[in-house]
Amino acid sequence: MADTLEIRPWPDPVIDSVGLDPRSHYVEEYWLSILGPSTTWLIRRLARGLEASPAGFTLSLDHTARALGLAATSSKHSPFARALTRCVQFDLAQDRGDDVLAVRRKVPPLSRRQIIRLPPDLKKSHDAWQAAQLQAPTVESQRRRARQLALSLFELGEDLETAERQLLRWKFHPAMAHEAAAWGWDRHRSALAAADA
Repeated sequence: MADTLEIRPWPDPVIDSVGLDPRSHYVEEYWLSILGPSTTWLIRRLARGLEASPAGFTLSLDHTARALGLAATSSKHSPFARALTRCVQFDLAQDRGDDVLAVRRKVPPLSRRQIIRLPPDLKKSHDAWQAAQLQAPTVESQRRRARQLALSLFELGEDLETAERQLLRWKFHPAMAHEAAAWGWDRHRSALAAADA
């Protein structure tokens, strides 16, 4: 085994849009029993590294193994080497050869086969989580709603700052409130300009 690995991001439009952060409660609650603790901690550390260095970074295998409380990495059968292998087996990382490991920034939700392997209490909890996800409004539907409300506020005579504050009071995320208010303000001003022309 080499002393280091070059960690690179593994972009995937589908997983990047529907996946979860490896440091999320979901991964700790549900993926942990599938991956085991060493692999779970490893993917969390890799996610943190990619967040700090989005283009990739060099991972010291010995240092990382010790930081995770695992034995030295000289053997390919060591607990740390097995954790790396499990990342690849579960499609969370991809061996690109030449000591390069491409790593997903997001972890997909469990597959049906993996859910079946969960202990009964976790399976029941996961079913409840899935049901809640299906009922939760999507980001796109929230954005459309925020924009509609912003436009309505401008048509009622509110200014940009007041409209954004109102969207915040209605519990829209600050970034979404800001974007929707700016979008609505531009639309409103364009409509007024067209009416005056």
